Amino acid sequence: MEPRAAQLRRRAGPRGEQEDPPSGGNAEAHGGPDLVQWTRHMEAVKMELLDQLQGQLLDLLDRAMSEAVQSYPPQGGPPSDSLSKTQEPSLKKRKVFVIRKSLLDELMEVQHFRTIYHMFIAGLCVFIISTLAIDFIDEGRLMLEFDLLIFSFGQLPVALMTWVPMFLSTLLVPYQALRLWARSQAGGVWTLGMGLGCVLLVAHITLLGVLPVHVASEYQLPPASRSVLVFEQVRFLMKSYSFLREAAPGILHAKGGKGVQAPSFSSYFYFLFCPTLIYRETYPRTPSVKWNYVAKNFAQALGCVLYACFILGRLCVPVFANMSREPFSTRALVLSVMHATLPGIFMLLLIFFAFLHCWLNAFAEMLRFGDRMFYRDWWNSTSFSNYYRTWNVVVHDWLYSYVYQDGLWLLGGQARRAAMVGVFLVSAIVHEYIFCFVLGFFYPVMLILFLVIGGSMNFMMHDRHTGPAWNVLMWTMLFLGQGIQVSLYCQEWYARRHCPLAQTTFWELVTPRSWSCHT
Repeated sequence: MEPRAAQLRRRAGPRGEQEDPPSGGNAEAHGGPDLVQWTRHMEAVKMELLDQLQGQLLDLLDRAMSEAVQSYPPQGGPPSDSLSKTQEPSLKKRKVFVIRKSLLDELMEVQHFRTIYHMFIAGLCVFIISTLAIDFIDEGRLMLEFDLLIFSFGQLPVALMTWVPMFLSTLLVPYQALRLWARSQAGGVWTLGMGLGCVLLVAHITLLGVLPVHVASEYQLPPASRSVLVFEQVRFLMKSYSFLREAAPGILHAKGGKGVQAPSFSSYFYFLFCPTLIYRETYPRTPSVKWNYVAKNFAQALGCVLYACFILGRLCVPVFANMSREPFSTRALVLSVMHATLPGIFMLLLIFFAFLHCWLNAFAEMLRFGDRMFYRDWWNSTSFSNYYRTWNVVVHDWLYSYVYQDGLWLLGGQARRAAMVGVFLVSAIVHEYIFCFVLGFFYPVMLILFLVIGGSMNFMMHDRHTGPAWNVLMWTMLFLGQGIQVSLYCQEWYARRHCPLAQTTFWELVTPRSWSCHT
């Protein structure tokens, strides 16, 4: 069938040739046909461009629909009629993986957005120049010092050696437990297989829970090395749960052991490294690896780490290092919070860009993982509920699938607010645990901000508020929240170094030292 644009051009051609230009002077006689021909040419170009855009759009939509349809059914699972009713709620809203780029990669194609990225690079250059200038004025030499970076990543080999048994336990134990359950279903020794599998899982959880804490406290690891352990600890636990939650029901609910087959080990091994917390037997894959893209993202992540060290060294350490030695005053506290808003929001943006964009995209590219939607446009949020959903899509998918949906099913599908409060409670406790592990002390600033203030804002600033004023309010709250966190945690960090404990008791460990340390 002939394209519509070609038909229109063919019709326009003879009709345009039959039109005679108006009679007049020589200029009009020569200019008229040129103007008509130019108009026809532009109309033809317009129609051709519309045809091309329409064809590309249709191809894109067809590919997206086909990928969605192919990835929607549970891979390797039993037929839907063999599942019990306990599984139906979780299968109604399963995470669907499709090939798509990260949002920042799409925005970086726009010159105006690239300019904002260049402004952040210029800011890093200014920090480096200021460091060199101040060092030259004070010491008479040009040398970049990375004392804070070296201290933060001290004893990193100890953390990496601790990671090895954590990874091996996660690689072997959940998969072997699932195989024991599958064999017990097929062989009829259900009690023995279930018991052995549960014992293995208890040992696995104990190892992941105790080993990182013991190593961090025994070797007094600094914050960055602790971060490696705690993030891997949480990641392994979440991935283990997702694997068992997705694969075990199909095995346990099979009738008489018919069709019982554990997922392939290669799919589980791939899942442990791919940037998602939701297990599937297969994922959409890209055709090839762009190694220059991988190197670029790792370089950007390293640049963000250096950027964060410069911000802490220039904007936080000079302000908070000696604050605990001065008499307490409300004015000093308020000024410190206001001063910390700028470095706090910079740290938030750097963590987002370094981890959620650069780090995850680098691993996704190396593994040819197709779905790169690790975040959405959280910066446009006009409510905290939308911000929590779009800031970290990887963690949100896990919480939505295994805390909210399962909690909603356990509560009978009627208590949505209770299920939402459960999500906030789990997320707040894990966030506070991470901060406590990394910093080495308990100071529930994150718990209060996340659970109390953030939870309240989630219900008050709902999605019906869409005006720009609500986006301004959300950013204002983010600025203040980051300032409070940076200020209070920095004060507590230095207070615990200036005022060490004479004797260690439980209440002295959990009581903030910055409240009483003013020497």
